[in-house]
Amino acid sequence: MASIISSSALPTRSLNSFPTHSERSSKLNSLSWASSFPCINISINSFTLPPAPSMHKVSFVQAAWTRRSRGELAKQPNRKSWKQRTDMYMRPFLLNVFFSKKFIHAKVMHRGTSKVISVATTNAKDLRNDLASLTDHNACRIIGKLIAERSKEADVYAMSYEPRKGERIEGKLGIVLDTIKENGIIFV
Repeated sequence: MASIISSSALPTRSLNSFPTHSERSSKLNSLSWASSFPCINISINSFTLPPAPSMHKVSFVQAAWTRRSRGELAKQPNRKSWKQRTDMYMRPFLLNVFFSKKFIHAKVMHRGTSKVISVATTNAKDLRNDLASLTDHNACRIIGKLIAERSKEADVYAMSYEPRKGERIEGKLGIVLDTIKENGIIFV
């Protein structure tokens, strides 16, 4: 596409010279936005059309955006429930207990900041040599007592425990939780 700008549209005076009073008065005295631009005459010499699509090709019409059905709008799969959004603030401290074949590990974390408040493990140097077994019921009671004491030192008197899917609160886990409760920590 070629275009030619006429020479009458180009300015003829130098950039440093200001228009005289007679030049200013000869122009239109309009204050509109469009009148502030100079008039440019543009002529089009040639204009080419894009090639016509051939009929031999198979063309597919792709649908643009379509409205979602009412059922899809009601589901809102990415939106969290009220409990999921507020649970972090209602129950900020979460107890995490891990049992391996060799030791027991428990920690209390702040949900919002992921900061560890207190930690107790039977794999620690002070407990490893003193306990007869690192995974028996006696070790579970000691871990529960240490978690309760260290949480109180950090001014945490209430925490929550969320069991994993299919996990029952019994056996060694029940002993740890009961010992924490006996030492003055409230489970919410």
